[in-house]
Amino acid sequence: MTGTITEAGFGDLTSYNGMPRLSSLALSPDGARLVAVVSELSPDGKAWQGALWEVDPAGERPARRLTRGAKGEGAPAFTPDGGLLFVSARPDQEAAPADGKQKDKAALWLLPPTGEARELYRPAGGVAEFAVAREAGTVLLAAGAHPGVGFGEQDEELRKAREDAGVTAILHESYPIRYWDADLGPGFPRLLTTTTPVGVDSSRLDQAADLVDLTPGAAARLDDSPAISPDGRWVVHTERVEVSAAYGSRVRLRLSAADGSSSRVLADREGHSFLQPVFLPDSSGVVAVRAFDSTPDEPWTNTLVRIPLDGDVVDLAADFPEEPDHPVVSPDGSALYFTSSHRGHQPIWKLDLASGEVVKLTASGAYTDVRVSPDGASVYALRSAWDHPPQPVRLSASGVDQEAVALPAPGAVESLPGTVTEVETAVADGRTVRAWLVLPTGASADRPAPLLLWVHGGPVMSWSGWSWRWNPWLMAARGYAVLLPDPALSTGYGYDFVRAGWGSWGAKPYTDLMAITDVAVGRDDIDESRTAAMGGSFGGYMANWIATRTDRFKAIVAHASLWHLDAFTGTTDDSYYWIREMGDPLAQDERVRANSPHLRVADVRTPVLVIHGDKDYRVPIGEGQRLYFDLVRHGVPAKFLYFPSENHWILTPGNSKVWYETVFAFLAEHVLGEEWVRPDLV
Repeated sequence: MTGTITEAGFGDLTSYNGMPRLSSLALSPDGARLVAVVSELSPDGKAWQGALWEVDPAGERPARRLTRGAKGEGAPAFTPDGGLLFVSARPDQEAAPADGKQKDKAALWLLPPTGEARELYRPAGGVAEFAVAREAGTVLLAAGAHPGVGFGEQDEELRKAREDAGVTAILHESYPIRYWDADLGPGFPRLLTTTTPVGVDSSRLDQAADLVDLTPGAAARLDDSPAISPDGRWVVHTERVEVSAAYGSRVRLRLSAADGSSSRVLADREGHSFLQPVFLPDSSGVVAVRAFDSTPDEPWTNTLVRIPLDGDVVDLAADFPEEPDHPVVSPDGSALYFTSSHRGHQPIWKLDLASGEVVKLTASGAYTDVRVSPDGASVYALRSAWDHPPQPVRLSASGVDQEAVALPAPGAVESLPGTVTEVETAVADGRTVRAWLVLPTGASADRPAPLLLWVHGGPVMSWSGWSWRWNPWLMAARGYAVLLPDPALSTGYGYDFVRAGWGSWGAKPYTDLMAITDVAVGRDDIDESRTAAMGGSFGGYMANWIATRTDRFKAIVAHASLWHLDAFTGTTDDSYYWIREMGDPLAQDERVRANSPHLRVADVRTPVLVIHGDKDYRVPIGEGQRLYFDLVRHGVPAKFLYFPSENHWILTPGNSKVWYETVFAFLAEHVLGEEWVRPDLV
């Protein structure tokens, strides 16, 4: 076992960056093998690099490493005969030199139970994702290609022609044109199915002979992961439907025969989108999430539905009060498992499809990657909490409010530089606002800790599990207490809790944050005279809004923050979603003006650290530039930490280290009263 996490690691950013990070759980068809991706620093320290590790489902043997590719590996999935498929851009040692033009593209690889991994398919646009038919063993692939040309040779010829001509231009004929940090086009995902099973004995796939293009001419991004039926006959995927200039689009489900012989709309409903489809075990239909598409009057909501291939949509657990997500059907089709935010946790829920009864399997923690054993007796997942990063765990499929059994894997926590507790308060409209409070070791009435208010992003989410990007233990190791609240708009507290802040970010979300901060600073182990507020995305917006409303904090840190809401409306990568909450600023500017902090910049007195990445398309760089300029011209003490190569998050180890170093230095100056010390590498 490697990479045990101790308290000392949080006091040193190099050690912190070296901690193992787990993701992407896969379970073999016989239930005997569990595989996870463990990401660690690459040899040059410039990236986190994934490798496949096998975890013992019984929890008796230590985990063992399976792969060591120079480019890393991810997205593991088993074939029916026990082969392990994964995606990697690692070079193929058996490829001819002529294949070098595709050397950096992600390929589909196969690792047999014994022997070496071998490359199966490396399209010119790379493999984006894949799924395996559980019984048939055929594979569904998503890979990019230019619209209007055939997949394979024609697409490769067009790519080469563009490269030879020095053309990088992209012509868009639909919206959106960007997504998070990616420019959409000139290639768009095609869905391809293999004509024969893929397994231990498979050799390299040939486009012409072995693959069927189900979406020729596709010119839009996929909204969700496509699914292939267990018997390999059917594929379900999402597609956008343009509605209007004001509303944008909705998402419907399309059913295609895996051999390309037919295709039709499976589910479509005005005002709703269908997402996350998964097939029933007998291939007779799918379970999906049906989302009510938000409007300026109502936030979006999720419900679970069953959709027979030859019937109408059926509601499941219609009275469930939270937002169900990521459904998984049991192998015998009797139960449906899903996750949902719930009071600072993200439990696994089990829905009995016969009786409609819903039970909560887990008592605490945040769960992802739910996998059910073939006999239906056990559930495996990745569990995290504020006191532990994601780790593989086992649960009984028939239990209620269980504490999961941890399975041996890299990255186990031995000690932390503090403790975590909860605080809450009742607010004026009768809601209860709660928060996690991380306290540093030694905080007491004799040694009260300075407080950092950290506001989550989203905004329709909650602080429910471990975060590598916003990690409070790094602050606790330096003596700070960290308050992680769930104000109005947060999930896990019912529909009305989200509605309380919908379209009015500067109202109840702000007053909720101030109310829960009052509770925290009322403790004798917190120093009310030394506080700061910070956040990213929506949290960055709230940091800006707080700066315009109060001077109670000594410092503000705004990462990837919204500032000028009118400008933001047309430049974010998903403008229609924004308009469906805040309204069209050209026709209904009252709501935008009421919530835009830039109009109140003259009221800012608190020093502000602005942080933004140039490749952030969700909150474009113009927001950070305008914020910094407005602060400077109004005489506000401000600094701007700019990342030309980063996006909405800070994803490389070096830049992540600089991010934290700059935040530490800024807070030390303004909260602790220390001299400003510029980080070495900026």
